[in-house]
Amino acid sequence: MQRTSGAGQDQAPRPGSGAPDTAALEAVFDAAVAADERIEPRDWMPDAYRRTLVRQMAQHAHSEIIGMQPEANWITRAPSLRRKAILMAKVQDEAGHGLYLYSAAETLGTGRDELLDKLHSGRQKYSSIFNYPTLTWADVGAIGWLVDGAAITNQVPLCRCSYGPYARAMIRICKEESFHQRQGYELLLALSRGTEAQHAMAQDAVNRWWWPSLMMFGPPDDESAHSAQSMAWKIKRHSNDELRQRFVDICVPQAESLGLTLPDPELTWNEERGHYDFGPIDWAEFRQVLAGQGPCNDQRITQRRRAHEEGSWVREAAAAHARKHSGVRTEGEAAA
Repeated sequence: MQRTSGAGQDQAPRPGSGAPDTAALEAVFDAAVAADERIEPRDWMPDAYRRTLVRQMAQHAHSEIIGMQPEANWITRAPSLRRKAILMAKVQDEAGHGLYLYSAAETLGTGRDELLDKLHSGRQKYSSIFNYPTLTWADVGAIGWLVDGAAITNQVPLCRCSYGPYARAMIRICKEESFHQRQGYELLLALSRGTEAQHAMAQDAVNRWWWPSLMMFGPPDDESAHSAQSMAWKIKRHSNDELRQRFVDICVPQAESLGLTLPDPELTWNEERGHYDFGPIDWAEFRQVLAGQGPCNDQRITQRRRAHEEGSWVREAAAAHARKHSGVRTEGEAAA
């Protein structure tokens, strides 16, 4: 059976038009997902599938853009020219990731301006992890090792997402995030093997970022409103708890290599499960930060709004340039 594509693929068929009915279109969609085929922008898809993708890609894009702030805070205070260049390149990469993801969301008919308006007005969320402050230079390393490491664990399976543009965007993003994770690990390793004060600074950063990093995977599976359906549609490939466990199992031996301790006294190897057991997560803190009451929520969104407003002249100039080369001019431009 052929999948229906075309500009009118989301419209309800007219009686007697010969167009396939919604049930038939949904059967084709379900078969494509079951067969691990990619759904493309012009393919028919359920409205709920489209909404789920827009919500997830928008949150992902917002997180990349907001996530530039805590690290950019240290660009002018990096301890060497090499570290400054590395951090500048990383922050630039995060901006690019946001642009890839906004572009992928636009293929579903949702404009970037609409998504940014929802971010600035608080109607769409970004990852709670970016509402924590970066207090020392070691935080840059902890973000690279733990936050980017959690992101990679969560995002590599998205390279096999059922929606084509999202999956393709994630391939490049994951390659760059992997490099960021190694940069963070290398920075922490240098500090851990440095002076006693440097080692203590690295340990303090890990202590503060460990639990928020575990929260990045979202609420427990039995409290996740979207996880089961996203997995059924193969937008996600693994549940929140599965990914969180995978992340813990990866980090424990890495922490040992770094000479640092993860701040969880209940962290022990479970021979029967073949995984590390870990202590309870403070989900009350997670919900509080997500609701806008974290240490830096107001600061992050205020800075984002300010940057958007200050960049308005760039958007206006780019639009004027595009109109000039397309031959379409506004009345004011024509008069000038």
